[in-house]
Amino acid sequence: MSDYLAPTQDMQFVIEEIAELESIAALPGYEDASSELVEAVLEQAGKLAGEVFAPLNHPGDEHGTRIENGVVVSPPGYAEAYQQFVENGWQGIGKSTAIDGQGLPFLVHSAVAEMWYASNMAFALCPLLTSGAIEAIEMHATPELAGLYLPQMISGQWSGTMNLTEPQAGTDLAAIKTRAEREGDHYRIRGQKIYITWGEHELSDNIVHLVLARLPDAPAGVKGISLFLVPKFLLNADGSKGERNDLRVVSVESKMGIHSSPTCVMAYGDNEGAIGYLIGEENNGLACMFTMMNNARLEVGMQGVAISERAYQQAVWFAKERVQGIARGHSERSTIIHHPDVRRMLMQMRAITEAGRALAYYASAQTDRAHHAARDEDRVAFQSRVDLIIPIVKSWCTEMAQEATYTGLQVHGGMGFIEETGAAQYMRDARILTIYEGTTGIQALDLMGRKMLRDKGKAMGLLLEELTAFNQQLSSAEGDFALIAARFTPALGAFEAATAWYLQQVADDPDLGSAVGVDFMMMAGNVVCAWLMARSAFAAQKHIDAGSQDRFYHHKISSAVFFAERILPRSEALAAMVMSGSASAMSIAADEF
Repeated sequence: MSDYLAPTQDMQFVIEEIAELESIAALPGYEDASSELVEAVLEQAGKLAGEVFAPLNHPGDEHGTRIENGVVVSPPGYAEAYQQFVENGWQGIGKSTAIDGQGLPFLVHSAVAEMWYASNMAFALCPLLTSGAIEAIEMHATPELAGLYLPQMISGQWSGTMNLTEPQAGTDLAAIKTRAEREGDHYRIRGQKIYITWGEHELSDNIVHLVLARLPDAPAGVKGISLFLVPKFLLNADGSKGERNDLRVVSVESKMGIHSSPTCVMAYGDNEGAIGYLIGEENNGLACMFTMMNNARLEVGMQGVAISERAYQQAVWFAKERVQGIARGHSERSTIIHHPDVRRMLMQMRAITEAGRALAYYASAQTDRAHHAARDEDRVAFQSRVDLIIPIVKSWCTEMAQEATYTGLQVHGGMGFIEETGAAQYMRDARILTIYEGTTGIQALDLMGRKMLRDKGKAMGLLLEELTAFNQQLSSAEGDFALIAARFTPALGAFEAATAWYLQQVADDPDLGSAVGVDFMMMAGNVVCAWLMARSAFAAQKHIDAGSQDRFYHHKISSAVFFAERILPRSEALAAMVMSGSASAMSIAADEF
């Protein structure tokens, strides 16, 4: 089993060349985000990920979690690792200095988070949920409530969760039954929630649950949902931890993967009712919850990149160690990395990972610009791009992680099917990524409906204009860039044609967006990633032309060419699938299946 080595050189390259760190550092509030500071942060995060979190990954998967005397027992070493995470101040790295965070760009937070996920994804889900809860409280809670809870959450001493799902209400949150009743300055919460990641544990001193519930006089549907802060331990008058709230863990799920992350069934108010505090306005809880869900979706896309990177490193290590057959040009049995089919698989994993990293970091940088640009009109424009691209990041990176981890297991041959190599764990852990925080189908509905139809395709049109302008530059290039252009031009044309066709046809076919949305989204992801990979190749060539002897830059160009030749051509087939419409998908009646 290989160790995890953070790919800090590629991270730094993408941050500087694709996310354009220099322009991020020019934004108000980010003036200290220099290349040197980012390099130092990545180096230290890489050490913690590789030396502390990664060694716990496989043992934690084998140990899993369980409940003893009403308490979730985490794998050995997790409490100590979490304490080291807290002591080093990592929870607040991307949070505003106004709430005692470190004030670094979300872009830097995303790169650091990639290391946490790659080294130990199940463990890293705890800080992820805390980060989202912090954001929702910061933006929507009263100053008094935020002042009580945010400092301890920013430090990591208290963790946070998101409580949406119930047994009868998954994606359809209108069906939730958890109820809240007003009682003075607080509310009494009663109900049950499922799939609550890190809903109960002993790593942090307190757990701050954000819970969706319905008031007795609330309107029907999603317009009648409110959001409440429900702490595991109530606070004393001085802000210190007080008595236990009326909530408990009922069970932890037995899952396919992420075994060391407790996925909890939580019960609220079995006795006198759990005390909760309103976040935002009554009956406007879903809007508040989506504050944390949008960035969570981007972070789940980052998890797809991370698990692809970890699977790739494992596959490379195994391919360099495993002796099998006699490769061409060898007189004796050789390691399998010398076989062309194995090299193909490794290049496929490498290209998927690098493309996903470029896409996720690009989206993170656009998020920084949307929040910190000096002019209002610029913030609006950047936010429009963020809104458009988040479902693509979430879906493309997680769907392609299935391919990367599958391919990694295939590189191992029969040994990949044996748990001790670790390859199977990456495939199992990756499987949840296309499901939680909104399935791939839900992301497609978001893209095809809210994001494209809301503005009649304007935001998508602006993206296509940018890609078209880039293609003109690409088409005039030579050498490896001509190879990329030969694939990019028809793929972009297919993307443009499918977009125009959809916008023209959707009014006459109410099933169209749902029936073709996933294909459209994967096509869009392929083309946007190819654009970013080609930009990476141009940036790498500049370093080569400036005299750099670092082979890293040649490898960036090789990855871009492979992506263009072996992954991008799928886009034309996907466009044809999109333009086949919904008829074949809907041709058999529901009761005839």
